[in-house]
Amino acid sequence: MTMNITSATYIGSKPNHTQCPTDGRPEYAFIGRSNVGKSSLINALTGRKNLALTSSTPGKTMCINHFLINEQWYLVDLPGYGYAQRGKSAMEKLKTMISGYVLEREQLTCLFVLIDIRHDPQKVDLAFLHFLGSNGVPFAIVFTKADKLAPSKVKPAAEKYLDVLREEWEELPPYFITSATSKLGKDELLDYIENINKSL
Repeated sequence: MTMNITSATYIGSKPNHTQCPTDGRPEYAFIGRSNVGKSSLINALTGRKNLALTSSTPGKTMCINHFLINEQWYLVDLPGYGYAQRGKSAMEKLKTMISGYVLEREQLTCLFVLIDIRHDPQKVDLAFLHFLGSNGVPFAIVFTKADKLAPSKVKPAAEKYLDVLREEWEELPPYFITSATSKLGKDELLDYIENINKSL
């Protein structure tokens, strides 16, 4: 039985993980490079059109955004990484914000790293996954924009990516293939969250 999202409430945006909610509810955070389709996926998962603001301008999310789902857990929208148009000091600030949240936020239950399935592995993504792995951060990979590929090419594209990871990783993280447009992978992602919540 897939989780039914009956309520999704915007709680607030904070520039620092220490200012985030303190009620101890589990948090599932979404992160990825700019323009990976993060806001669209969050909206598709929650069934809310404008919960996370989608924008044609990359790099709009500049804070840690909390949404309370079903009064039980938080969906957290993190700023995108690797967007170079911001300038050095803004990039450093974002890096500090993201690493502070990812490494020190005790409520972080799983970090979903979004990757555009159409592209070959990018250095910035691989470096980020390596950073998570070496710090023991629980994460899963979410391939996005599967609807942009021919159905026969979706699985091979994901496998090609995973093959690159296998060169360095003994054990692969869980992964999901999704499309915000067709809702592919939505139930699997929500089931995954639901199962973790039940085990907490």
